Order: sequence, then C-alpha cells, then structure tokens
Amino acid sequence: MKLDRGEWSRSATSIGIALVFAGYVYHVRMGAYPNTVKVLLIAGGMFLVAAIALGIKGIIAYFSLRSSQLGTNTVTLSLAVLAILAIVNYAGFRHHKRIDLTAEKLFTLSDQTKKIVGGLKSDVHIVRFDKDSDPAFDELMAEYQNVSPHLKFQNVDPQQRPEVANEYGAKRVKDVVVASGQKKEMLEAGARGNHSEEDVTSAILKVTSDTQKLVCFVTGHGEKSATDEDKAGYALADQGLKKQNYVTRTFNLVTDNGVPSECTVVVVAGPTQSFFPQEADLLAKYMDAGGKALIESDPETDPKLDGVLQAWNINLGKNVVIDISGVGRLLGAGPTIPLVVDFGPSPVTKNLQGGMTFFPLARTVTVADRSKSDPLTIELLKTSPRSFTVPNLEKKEIRYDPKTDMAGPLTLGVSSSRKIGDKSGRMVVIGDSDYATNPMIGMQHNGDLFYNAINWLAEDENLISIRPKSMTNRRVTLTQAQSTALYWIDVVLLPGLVVFAGILIWWKRR
Repeated sequence: MKLDRGEWSRSATSIGIALVFAGYVYHVRMGAYPNTVKVLLIAGGMFLVAAIALGIKGIIAYFSLRSSQLGTNTVTLSLAVLAILAIVNYAGFRHHKRIDLTAEKLFTLSDQTKKIVGGLKSDVHIVRFDKDSDPAFDELMAEYQNVSPHLKFQNVDPQQRPEVANEYGAKRVKDVVVASGQKKEMLEAGARGNHSEEDVTSAILKVTSDTQKLVCFVTGHGEKSATDEDKAGYALADQGLKKQNYVTRTFNLVTDNGVPSECTVVVVAGPTQSFFPQEADLLAKYMDAGGKALIESDPETDPKLDGVLQAWNINLGKNVVIDISGVGRLLGAGPTIPLVVDFGPSPVTKNLQGGMTFFPLARTVTVADRSKSDPLTIELLKTSPRSFTVPNLEKKEIRYDPKTDMAGPLTLGVSSSRKIGDKSGRMVVIGDSDYATNPMIGMQHNGDLFYNAINWLAEDENLISIRPKSMTNRRVTLTQAQSTALYWIDVVLLPGLVVFAGILIWWKRR
C-alpha cells in the first residue's frame, strides 16, 4: 500500500512527539541532561521538522479556510496570553519579591539577621532532620538564602540517611543543626517543633564567632539580678545576651578587688544602695584604663558615682521625669512613664528612629559641659515637650514649678567615648533601669536599646539593629454584657434582617 505525503507527515509528527516526550520523561527522572536525553530531543525535533516539510501543502490549504483563520486567531490569542503569563512567572522567579503586610513584619527577616547573614565570609550549613518537610521553616530558610549564598539548607530523612544524622549529631526527629567548619549548634525541637528566626540567627552567630565576650553585672548594691525571673528581674535580658553569643556573670567590686580583667562590658543595673568610695575608685580606675560600662540609675537613689560620671562629662539629675502626654495610660500607669521617640545620632540609637521606648520612673542624664569635645558625649534619648521634672514624688499633687523644675524635652540617656592609648573607652548612662526588666524589655524598642548599648560597648557594631519581633496579642476581652449583646446582634438581629429583606423583596415581586 502506497502512503501519500499527508500520511507520512502524520506518522512523522507522532514519532517526533513521542521522542520529545520520552526525552522529557528521561530528564525528569535523571534530573540532568545526559546524552540519551539530547539524542531523543534532537531526533524528535528532526521528525517534527520533517512532518512540517511533508505536510506543508495541507497546512497552507487548512489555514486558507475562513473557519481555520478564525480558529487560528483564537489559538494565537491563547498562545499570547500563555506567553505573557510565562514571562511574568519567569520574572517573578528570577526577581523574587514578597510584601509583608503584618504590623510587626513577622514574615520579614530583621535588620539584625540581614546584617549577620549578609556578612558571612564562610559557608554555614543548616540541616533539618525529618522525613517530611516543614513549609514554614522551608520558607524561612529561603529568606535566609536570598540574603547570602554562603547559607546552605537541606532537609534530610534520618532513617534513609543515618550517616548524615550521625555526622551532625542529630538525636531526634525535627532537630535542626547549624554548622560552620568544625562548630555545630543544635536547635532542639520545641513543643510544636518550631524554630524561630531568633533561634536560627543566634545559632549562626555561635558557629561563626571565634570568641565569646563576657558581660559582667555588678552586685552588692541592690542591683537588678540577671537570674531573677520576677517583675523586677533581668532574666529575659540575660537570655537575650546569651542568644547574641555573649557570656554573662556577676561580680563584686570588693571581693574581686576591682573589675575582673576578662570582663568586656560592665553593667550597673539600678543600684538601690550607694557605692563605697573605694568601689567608686575601682570602677573609675577600670574606666580610665579603657573600660566599657552601662550604668543605669533610677530616680530617688544616690549611687555615689558622681566622680566617675563627671570624668566622662556626664551629670546625673536629682529629679523625677513626668510625662503628661498621656502615654502612661496605654500601659495602665500614670505620668511617671516617659515616652521617648526622639533618638540621638549615636550608633546605639540611630536604628531606633521611628520607634518608641518607655521608661518607668526615670531621671534626667545630661551632658555636664557642652564645650568639651573629649570625651565625645552624645545625647541618646529625648522626652516629649509635654514633660517636666519634679524633685521627688512625695507630693500628692504633681505640678510644674518653673522656678525649680525643668521643662521638656528632657534627656534620659547619653553615651560617652574617648581614645585611651590603643583602647576605646566607652560609657552609656541611662536614668532608669526598669525599662529592661522582664515585663518591659519586650515593649516596643526597649530591648533593642539595651542590646544595642551592650553591642556598642563591646564594639560589636555589626550586631546593632532591630531584633525579631513576636506577634502582638490582639485578643479582645469582653464583659458578660458585651458578650450577650454581641450574640444577639450576630446571631439574631443581622440574620433576621437578611431574612426579612428577602421576604419583603419576594412579596413585592410575586
């Protein structure tokens, strides 16, 4: 039987499509382009070209018909739409962009994470051990990988690849291991198996840092305790420092005969009792040798550190700051919680612009002599114009007295620095210590202020930024009467109005 050109064309088309499809399937299974795939694709393409050449007359005749032309237009428009969609998807794939509409930017990496990951000089491997992937964690890792090519991530089934689990020291399913070189940090699975951005970034810091710096808290004068988990404690601040790869400890100036030499930063967190003159001298000696200290002093206390502060051109006010802007009501308190939205140009506060910090019961901290340039003293925190000072809180009625009181804006904190030999001596003084206590450190940028101060003092400027935020609690608590009223509105009134409107419309149209 003799085959005409049309039948040869149809046969070549079938063979060409079969070869191209076979090449595609082989590529999907192999995950690459071996020679077999190339041969199949080339052969399939040749058969398709031959099919077009053999059936060219039939193709021309088909497209000369009016019905074929209309169909061609439809196909052309469809192909154009598909091409546009393909181009848009390709552009979206190559230029990945996400918009985070949450108020706290919960699905956007923090500035601190971007700084740390973006500054990686060597590869960091993050391995999650589970047979099933976690879409939320995979998405988080994709954000990390977009910041730096040095960050590598993979999911590993520990049952299929036990040698990898053994290599990284994984013990349980859903464990995450962060490794760089010989260093490994284990992120054990929580109650829900979740790992936060803060946990991951902290682990990256630990495996990429060569040394751990020591933050020393002074004790012996009623200071805030780094182990105290109550309202007046600094336990959360201590945990935050450890997540940034710092080591913390306490010491006593008397029993230790001064500041231990291994301390990188000294923290005096709200002493309620005065320092002995000998202790003040020991602290001054440490600072004169290029030391670094964060001093937080609450109002209506006298730590007897005026000599130390004056040497760094800092004056501690003997007053209490009152803020009548009404912000205290947001926190369930009165005007004794000043609000700060005006931050100085120091590295400690430059990233806080546009944010807020709160200071329960604060005093002023000012530059003693503005004509001095050594040390370099910068005002960090300014209250609102609707603030003023009072000598104390003994009076029942608090009023501004222009004869004795200062009107806002008022300074609540300063930083001071000077070159001492080959060292850089640094000091930060804040007129309140309660801002970093357990219930307050999570308020707005209070925690960022505390950690930024430590980072700057420790000369870890790469860590100064805004930390990851947690989701704000927006639950509404209703009284019994409000709950009952809401029930009648949602369950009875609104559905009833809809039913009544439907019946009324039906009655008019019947």
